Amino acid sequence: MRVAVVSESFLPTVNGVTTSVLRVLDHLAEEGHEAIVICPDAGAPAEYAGFRIHQVPSVAYRQFPVGLPSPQVQRILAGFGPDVLHAASPFFLGAQAIAAANRMGVPSVAIYQTDVAGFARRNGLGVTSAIAWKYVRWVHEGADLTLAPSAASEYDLRTAGVSRIARWGRGVDLVRYHPNKRRTSAAVALRERLSPDGETVVGYVGRIAPEKQVERLRALRGIGGVSLAIVGDGPSRDAVARELRGIPVTWLGRLGGEDLAAAYAAFDVFAHTGSEETFGQTVQEAHASGLPVVAPRAGGPIDLVEHGVDGLLFRPSDDRALRAAVAMLVRDGALRRRMGEAGRRAVLGRSWDVVCGELTRHYERVILGAVAATAVR
Repeated sequence: MRVAVVSESFLPTVNGVTTSVLRVLDHLAEEGHEAIVICPDAGAPAEYAGFRIHQVPSVAYRQFPVGLPSPQVQRILAGFGPDVLHAASPFFLGAQAIAAANRMGVPSVAIYQTDVAGFARRNGLGVTSAIAWKYVRWVHEGADLTLAPSAASEYDLRTAGVSRIARWGRGVDLVRYHPNKRRTSAAVALRERLSPDGETVVGYVGRIAPEKQVERLRALRGIGGVSLAIVGDGPSRDAVARELRGIPVTWLGRLGGEDLAAAYAAFDVFAHTGSEETFGQTVQEAHASGLPVVAPRAGGPIDLVEHGVDGLLFRPSDDRALRAAVAMLVRDGALRRRMGEAGRRAVLGRSWDVVCGELTRHYERVILGAVAATAVR
């Protein structure tokens, strides 16, 4: 199979879109498929997993490169001759690629990963929200199939008028993120740093940006015996730091690979603050690491956290409920351990191999559909 992956985000930018694209490319390489990547020109490597990376012009917006429409896209696709187009979180670049694929008779799969409704609500953009959803509908209706990561995002897409939808979640590295990592020297050393006097460590992992709502952790002020650890960076770093004054916080910066695994292993509780997540990859990583998760009852976490079993869900707008959930887990070590074990069990069937196998079956589905449509004509 020849797969053209068009992504609005790629290395060196690291986020949920980039991570899922990398795992898809790893899987395609392992299975012997051929692929290329088209992405914004932001310093990407010349190749990844043996696949060539093509960069097209972009502009910077909120520290992210945004790919611009370019005649290169059609030329690159025509030169490669893909069997299927994979559009990761399509916006300007992805929309152009889907249109080009349609002109070429190449079927396309669009991966939905941005909560347009949540972004518009948070910014008070009522009229803009309607316009944005019209654009989302136009982009995704151009694709043969849209893959939604959660029930909440599927509902939003169907409400917006997108018709051809299936579910596709995200995988998690069950080896890298594992409860046994707590015994590694890196995790033990970090634990001693975060909890010098036996404090319960509450951790957050993710970008520090307005939509992540990390400032909500101010609700933990005054809970005794708590140490807060934050992994990540972003445009809201200084503003969040001001909001968290008076709370013991260790800023760990951006981490990846085994350093990130050690950070999860050093936590006792994982706190997810954003209510606009289409999925919530860090929730899965926390569960794989054996941690109970506290998250809003909104978006992706609804599918990932079973309330009272492997974590606690709170009302999305209620910071007091966030505080109460964390406080309950801080007080009860046995409950933390029980929920952490349940979280690990919950993700055992979600390895990247399993999830990417589901994705290639979606590819095959749209390819067969295109062949059948051509035969009818």
